[in-house]
This record gives sequence, C-alpha cells and structure tokens, in this order.
Amino acid sequence: MSPEPMDSISEQSEVTRRYDRMARIYDIYDAPMELMGTKKRRRALLDKATGTVLEVGVGTGKNLAYYREGAEVTGIDVSSRMLDRARAKMVSVHVKAELVEADVQDLPFDDDTFDTAVGTCVFCSVADPVQGLGELGRVVRPDGQILLLEHVRPTNRLLGRLADLVSVATRRIFGFRTNRQTEENVAAAGLEIVEVTRNGIWRTIVARLPKSV
Repeated sequence: MSPEPMDSISEQSEVTRRYDRMARIYDIYDAPMELMGTKKRRRALLDKATGTVLEVGVGTGKNLAYYREGAEVTGIDVSSRMLDRARAKMVSVHVKAELVEADVQDLPFDDDTFDTAVGTCVFCSVADPVQGLGELGRVVRPDGQILLLEHVRPTNRLLGRLADLVSVATRRIFGFRTNRQTEENVAAAGLEIVEVTRNGIWRTIVARLPKSV
C-alpha cells in the first residue's frame, strides 16, 4: 500500500529542510543548468521587471545581479540558510533588496502591493503551486505583471510518464518535482497568460490579473 499523501504544510516543511541542507552547495549543484541556458533565460526575464518587485523563492540570490539599477526588490524564501547565501551576495550587486523568510503560499503582504512579481524555478518546489500563484495575483496590483521561468512536464507522452516517475525521487532527494504543469496552474490560479515562450521543457511566462469587463 502506498503512503498517504502529506498535506501541503507538512510537504512544504520537508522541502524547506531539503533546501536548508543544500544551501551551502546549491550554486555548485545548479551550475550545469545555469550554463545550459537558465542564466540567459533569467537575464532576459528580469529585464522586464519594473517598479516595486517581489521575487518569490529568491534562494541564494541568483537573480539579484540581473535587475535593473534602482529596482526596488523584496525577496522571499522559505529557507533561512538560502537567504543567508543571498544576503552575502548583496555586497557585490547594484540592487538593494529586502530579504524576508516567508512562504509564497501565504505571503505576508497586503493586496495590491507590488508592480511586478517574479518567480524563477520556484513552482516545481511549492507544495500547492496553484495557491502560491494565486497569492502572487493577490499581492500584485491590477495593472501589474507576473514573470515566471519554470521547467514543466514534457508534452511527449513517454517523456511525460518518465518525468512522473523521476519526480518521486527528485522530490525526496532535492525537494522539487519534474512534472509540474505550470501553464495550466497559472490558469487554475485565475491569472491570464499574456505571453509564453516554449523551449523544450522550459516555459517563460508573462501573466497578469484578468482585465475587468
């Protein structure tokens, strides 16, 4: 008999522990993916960020160097140790950011606070991604934007099934899933996709709150 699924709070706690454990080596562990195009995609996405910015899953601060000079950034992460690494990078980047330990599923900000919300390679690790995406819609102003870079479940049937199998191991060992369907989750969270770029398993998404009729 398979074990009963954890609730989202318990699952997120497990994920947080994994990222705390990996924080010291995370940049080394993630370096091959950065060299294979993730860094370029991050830079292009972050160039679109304007106004007051909320970055969720700021991690070790990989994105901090890519914001435009003068950007007002608030970064959150569930892992205190990842945030410690991000704070250490603050001395070498031009942007000033407030870094806060918080969960995207329950953001500690008022409605309509930010002009832009950013998430890069985050929603593969969030226990309830639809809840988290909905929170982004809540804290972004009605005329604001949500910028996402995510890897998703392959559309090929065989590769999709393989991703489902691999996801069990990656969740237990590293804390992320390989089979998230982020485009569908964005829609399920009540957001409107304005622009999407598809490149293999990668999706670059610009979303917003639906326009009032």
